[in-house]
Amino acid sequence: MRWPAQANLRDHCKREGIPCLLVVEGGAEPPLCSDPHEDWVRAPISRIDLDARVAALRHRATSRRTPVLDASGTLYYATRSVSISTTQTELMALFVERFEAVVHRDELRRRLAGAAECNPTRNSLDLHIMRLRRRLDPVHLSIRTAWGKGYLLEPQDRSVQPERTCV
Repeated sequence: MRWPAQANLRDHCKREGIPCLLVVEGGAEPPLCSDPHEDWVRAPISRIDLDARVAALRHRATSRRTPVLDASGTLYYATRSVSISTTQTELMALFVERFEAVVHRDELRRRLAGAAECNPTRNSLDLHIMRLRRRLDPVHLSIRTAWGKGYLLEPQDRSVQPERTCV
């Protein structure tokens, strides 16, 4: 899309998580592109260069299959992001480091103890995990219990819906 002429279309693409290549016109100031699904080139651009930039942008957009956690407590996964608390960031760092592998309860408790400067109980860890599970839903990640061991962070399987049961 043309920049700055189609700035409103850029906002739409950001909201929807659509990869976007901005073609900066004339003497316009290039935009600040901090989103990995966005890039810019200056006009005029050759067809070969344009195709190469589009291919690189597509690759970046589809290769983000591992969550990324930044220092400010924003978790990125695929085209989505969510902000989490400072304590949740401490716990999530272990999950991101070992994405799709088990993180033992003792490691999580030690991390929680370091963040809160106390001796966390089993219930307090369970409470933090429950809150994290809720926060992760918009980014399509889930924390699964590995019975007797700990937990693991994994992509949500949208095709399988949990059965409801009445007790």
